[in-house]
Amino acid sequence: MNTHTPPQTVSLAVTGASGIQYALRLLECLVASDCQVYLMFSKPAQVVMSMETDVRVSSRPADAERQFTEMYNAQPGQIRAFGRDQWTAPVASGSGVADAMVVCPCTTGTLSAIACGNSNSLIERAADVCLKEGRKLILLPRETPFSVIHLENMLKLARLGAVILPPNPGFYQKPQTLDDMIDFIVARVLDQLGIAHDLMPRWGIDPPRRNT
Repeated sequence: MNTHTPPQTVSLAVTGASGIQYALRLLECLVASDCQVYLMFSKPAQVVMSMETDVRVSSRPADAERQFTEMYNAQPGQIRAFGRDQWTAPVASGSGVADAMVVCPCTTGTLSAIACGNSNSLIERAADVCLKEGRKLILLPRETPFSVIHLENMLKLARLGAVILPPNPGFYQKPQTLDDMIDFIVARVLDQLGIAHDLMPRWGIDPPRRNT
């Protein structure tokens, strides 16, 4: 069990891969855990969100802040949203970097940009800052199958200290719903962040779920 102090501030970047539901559930859990959340959406992520969910996120950061603050009953100022080119955002500098960053889901294009040190968007810059400052960076690449390019980029980032956490749900907990499968992955992210949760039984500790 993780015993280190949970991060007080988490950057959550959402890119245009399938699996937006993971990001929404993670945001909900971070808010419930009293974390300060720095939220970033790529334009493709907004498109995918409209395809996979009934949520329509505004392109204006201030509107997105209000939207998710109301959706998850967050405290005023607990969620701060930033635009793609908002270079004055705290996450763009080592002096304002969050305690940890999660890219969920992470496109292979974003993965490549981070691996190469490109900083053409705030998301890429924020990830670059996390790496250079030695902060936890968790990437959830959502693609299948992976090409050699994808695998080499993941290996490079893992060697640099990033956590590669593909959203591959397990089934030993006997999921009953789609939400159970989403929670399996979100639980793994929260474990990496050192944030306590009860989203699913723990192997060898909690009693297994019985079929109904």
